[in-house]
Formats: sequence, C-alpha cells, structure tokens
Amino acid sequence: MAEQRKANANPTKAFFVRMITRDIFLTDCIFDLIDNCVDGAWQLEGSKPISLANGTDLSRYKIEIEASAERFSIKDNCGGISLDAAVNYAFTFGRKEEMAQERYSIGVYGIGMKRAVFKLGNNIQIHSTHKKRGAKVESFIVPISVPKWLEDSTRNWDFDLEDATPLPHPGVHITVMNLNEGAQEAFGSPLFMQNLRRAIARDYALHLHRGLSITLNGASVAGWKIELRKGAEFAPMRIDYDDHDSGGPVRVDIIAGMAAPPPESSDPDDDDKKEDRFGWYVVCNGRIVLAADKAVVWGTDGWPIWHPQYGWVHRADHVYIRGCVALAIDDNKAKR
Repeated sequence: MAEQRKANANPTKAFFVRMITRDIFLTDCIFDLIDNCVDGAWQLEGSKPISLANGTDLSRYKIEIEASAERFSIKDNCGGISLDAAVNYAFTFGRKEEMAQERYSIGVYGIGMKRAVFKLGNNIQIHSTHKKRGAKVESFIVPISVPKWLEDSTRNWDFDLEDATPLPHPGVHITVMNLNEGAQEAFGSPLFMQNLRRAIARDYALHLHRGLSITLNGASVAGWKIELRKGAEFAPMRIDYDDHDSGGPVRVDIIAGMAAPPPESSDPDDDDKKEDRFGWYVVCNGRIVLAADKAVVWGTDGWPIWHPQYGWVHRADHVYIRGCVALAIDDNKAKR
C-alpha cells in the first residue's frame, strides 16, 4: 500500500498575527485594553455594568494610559489576572469552550488583549498582580518579543511566565516598546490624541460618572453627560418587554424623552456644536459603541433628514442579550 501523504495546512504565527490585527483600528485596540480594566473593577465590586440605575461606586479604581511615539503603557488597580487564568486561557488564541459564556463582562483578557498589543508594537511586557481573598499574592510578568516569537517555527505558541515583584496594588501594567509605524505616527499626532481623549470620554461615560478615573498622559478624562430632562408636566416615557431569540431571553427597555428644551427658533445659532451629541446611542455591556448617530431613523421613509429644528429626543435604555448586556440610549430628535 502506498504511503499516504498529507499537505501541511498549519497556519504560521506571522499569518495569524496579521489576521487578528488587520481589521482593527488603533483606538479600538486601546479600548480592548481599557475594557479589561473596567471589567475587573466591576467584578471586584460584585456588580455588572448593566443599568443606568445601578448604584455601584467605582471611585477607588483608576486606569492610567501613557502614549507617545516611543512607548505605550496602560496600568490599573482593578484586580489583575490570576495565575490560573494566565496559564489556562488569558493567552490562548481564541476563546476556549468553557469560557464562551462570560457573564455580563465588557472585555475579557483574551483575544482582545493579544490583538491589541500585537497591533501596537514588538516589545511587550504584561505585569500582573492578583490576590484572591484568603490566598497569597500572585505576581508574574509575560515578556513577549514579537520578532523572536515569530521566528520560532516550532508548533509551540506559548509565552513564558516569570515570577515578578508585586505591583503596589492588584492590577495589570502593560508596556509596549518598539512601536509599530502606525502607532508611532498616531501617538505623535496631537489631533489623534485629542480624538482619543474625546472617544474615551464618550464611550466610557457611564463608568466615569460612577467615579472611575481614567487619565491620558497624566490628564483626567471627563465623561460625556448623557441625561433626559424631567419637569412638572413632562417626564421620560419608558417601555419594557421581553423578547426571545435562539440563544435565550432578551429584555428590552426603551426610554423616550428630551435632552434639551426645544429651540425657540429653527435658525442656526452659536450653540449648534452641542448638537453633535444628539442622536442614537448604543451601549453594549456598559460601553457606548455607537454615539450620536443621526442615520438610524432620520432620512428614512417618512422621516426628514435630521436638522437642529427638531427639538425632541428619544432614548433607549438597556437590552439584555444572552447573558451579556447591551444598553442603547437614543438622543435622536423627533418631529415637533
């Protein structure tokens, strides 16, 4: 019998890294890392980022981001990665089956963290300190030299874990040196950094208003203010119902109301810049993923293109999807 031969179809490390980083923007990479920090803070508080009505206080948690053309770092005091998580799933490529249903988390130390650091640069150090109640402190460093890791043609895709001096507080400190060209150019651009600060203020507004501290290059980020007005003769309307899909129940709450008093005139004025914050807001797991969108309803059948003369606002609150939570806030102006 002739010997059966097989064609080698194993992916190379370089191909895999290109695939997981090719379609993600630099800002999204940074958000992947912030998501993990925020998720850790909520877990430490024994709560979940699922509702505007939740009273969780996040004021003891902070995330510090430093970004320049030479280096990027992000550190937090949000609990860190446990040694067990690091060994078994945090550094695997792809989510293991037993981790598929993460409970209400914004982010998970997994594919998001790796694609982020690989997108940023070539010399990476991940330092984590973690302590479970009644257990000893676990502290380790994962050093990753991307060029050396790519050059290793063996089937071993693992990263080394090294014992390390504990951080001042349980948390994670990620440092990336030898940045990729795109990251160098972006972090050296005042416009990019300004837009990054604005995006953090917008997308993490719900957490920032619960006291979470995020700093960018030493300066605090203030969250966007998202609210509906209420008066003696007017209050937001709320509709809630349960829906179902193949993956489980979906709870939907819709709130409609006004974000600002209707203008007395339809003429443009000096305050038109504030209109940039009117529109549909969709928030998944507590993070705003679509902000001030004016194309969801406006300009469709029966609706004119959005214009500042329309003075009413709608909001949708939260939507529970398969154990994760989506929050949708619609500040879209309706016809008067």
